[in-house]
Amino acid sequence: MTKQVPKGADRQDAIADAAIHLVATRGLRGLTHRAVDTEAGLPPGSTSYYLRTRNALLTACVSRMLARDVSAMPPAGADPLDLMVGMTLGMARDRPDDLVARYELSLEASRQPELRAAITEGGRQLRAMLAQLLDGLGVPEPEAAAWPVAAMMDGLMYDRVAGAGATLSPEAFEAAVRRSVVALIAGLKGDR
Repeated sequence: MTKQVPKGADRQDAIADAAIHLVATRGLRGLTHRAVDTEAGLPPGSTSYYLRTRNALLTACVSRMLARDVSAMPPAGADPLDLMVGMTLGMARDRPDDLVARYELSLEASRQPELRAAITEGGRQLRAMLAQLLDGLGVPEPEAAAWPVAAMMDGLMYDRVAGAGATLSPEAFEAAVRRSVVALIAGLKGDR
């Protein structure tokens, strides 16, 4: 059976997905338009048709990961603390390629203002959603608190995919994440 080649928006998503996977598995050096075409199973020239420049390709990766982050947000009504723990665990477990690619792209963004702008805007959107969860937990000044909370969650995910946290059992990692999030929220609320 022949694999069906995606069209339109599906093709653009396939291109971004392939690019993310390449960045995660080969680093930025392994990211070329030709490599993306091959990884996505697309005819040669497909990636450059949609994304002419390398910067456009990098920005497409950031946009695609942001779209996945937003769509992965659970529905309202669940316990905000459980949502925060669940997001951290779920990202590290289900989307390690996105995490590794995001860290690679973040470092590259320190040298590329256009990419930095895309990452900054994506982070702003995610922190605004996180601020809503923090508000639901009674954290004072949730918008200001969203930055350190996001940084801690990001650090936990980084450690899971690229650090010593990779050696923990799933249960030990979950317990560590829950303990860390609970302690940080208690500290932000002034609970001791």
